[in-house]
Amino acid sequence: MSRVSEKQHQPEHRNRPTGEAFMAFMRAGWAPRSGELPELTEAARYAAARREELSATYPGERLVVPAGGLKIRSNDTDYVFRPHSAFAHLTGLGADREPDAVLVLDPLPSGEGHEATLYFLPLADRDSEEFFADSRSGEFWVGSRPTLASASAELGLSTRHLSELPDAVAKDVGPSGLAVRVVRDADREVAATVDRVREQSGLSSAEQAQEADLALARTLSTMRLVKDDWEVEQMQEAVDATATAFDAVVEQLPEAVRRGRGERWVEGVFGLHARHAGNGVGYDSICAAGDHATTLHWIRNTGEVKDGDLLLLDAGVETDALYTADVTRTVPVSGRFTDPQRRVYEAVLEAQEAGLAAVRPGNRFKDVHAAAIEVIARHLLEWGLLPEDVTLEQTLDAEEGQFHRRWMVHGTSHHLGLDVHDCAQALREDYVEGELREGMVLTVEPGLYFKSDDLLVPEELRGIGVRIEDDVVVTADGARNLSAMLPRTVPEVEAWVRGGGRRG
Repeated sequence: MSRVSEKQHQPEHRNRPTGEAFMAFMRAGWAPRSGELPELTEAARYAAARREELSATYPGERLVVPAGGLKIRSNDTDYVFRPHSAFAHLTGLGADREPDAVLVLDPLPSGEGHEATLYFLPLADRDSEEFFADSRSGEFWVGSRPTLASASAELGLSTRHLSELPDAVAKDVGPSGLAVRVVRDADREVAATVDRVREQSGLSSAEQAQEADLALARTLSTMRLVKDDWEVEQMQEAVDATATAFDAVVEQLPEAVRRGRGERWVEGVFGLHARHAGNGVGYDSICAAGDHATTLHWIRNTGEVKDGDLLLLDAGVETDALYTADVTRTVPVSGRFTDPQRRVYEAVLEAQEAGLAAVRPGNRFKDVHAAAIEVIARHLLEWGLLPEDVTLEQTLDAEEGQFHRRWMVHGTSHHLGLDVHDCAQALREDYVEGELREGMVLTVEPGLYFKSDDLLVPEELRGIGVRIEDDVVVTADGARNLSAMLPRTVPEVEAWVRGGGRRG
């Protein structure tokens, strides 16, 4: 199979020597490669159990799960590769590993279970041109890559060369043979290959095939709602690293003020720690000072950080296994909240406490938002910001009310894991309406956002944006706050800032 990554433009002025004498010179004089094989990773052990769960859901069907390919950043440079989350979940492969790889689950002849095979581009021999001339996969350019044998040992999977994939996908497919499903959004070219196989075999209509693929995507997304023990450990590792990075940002607040364009300084400090401790940031960091904090997804981070401002930092470290934290703290840059800032902050904190209390097994996911937003709405009502004659019950009415959403547009919670908004393809009945279960990891993040040009709020509140967000795991009898080590109350936050990022 040809390379499925986006094709780079190769400029003519970068011709490489191809003479036989040069080629022979490049092949010679290398020490033997080590034949030692890696041990099976802990991630791979847990991935095997996930594949078994998937196998039981689709007996007798071939399942194709691509990692995805490299994507061009500009001209002949690529973005850092990140495999599709479903692929990472089912293989245990994490950061920057094996672009263009494809996991195939083939049903066993017995009809019970599947054999898992990883198709990828293995390390090239040193007598090949790829070894020194291929800037995307050659050892000279990107370093040593796994062999078929080493990948098999590391992941506990059968391995094959990527070139064998088309024949493997097409084998025994047809109306009287196997059905095949593919994760369509992971790699368009692989999906097109599967579509051609279906069309040639007369297996199903295009509409039926895409519906089957959508069902597979939903299954894979829903599987991630409940995390296993290893995943919860990864989440705690991500949060711990995030807390350290938050401390570093708070320590650097005076420098952010002094240097100008301080939001970029904050972003850089957090990114330094994220890249050092893990794979990097799990999403573009929101480093919003002053009125920028009232823009929910402010990621430009071009503004000043000034004494007297609030800084809203919404950021998370992603581990090398690709699990991300998602934490928000809003801090007074000078170390003291003004009275209006404190008033808004304490309302948000009260709402978050209500949301956190609602995270327990047996409750519905939507109960977390309901608990938090009732507090938000009550405060807005008491402050006289809602329309005249509107009661609390009326504004909370989902059909006719919701006036409070002017100042808190977003939901209070989302699932968290391999994606910052994890399990996004799960059905509403399993997600929003779903019951909270032990092992689920979710955020609790109410906020209030009063834009500087909002004439419906008192002038003293304009330009104040506050969000407080923690990551929690549902336990057998309640929940555990993974990010509880970070200050939340007004006295704690003020002491944190005045202490230069030192906690408690």
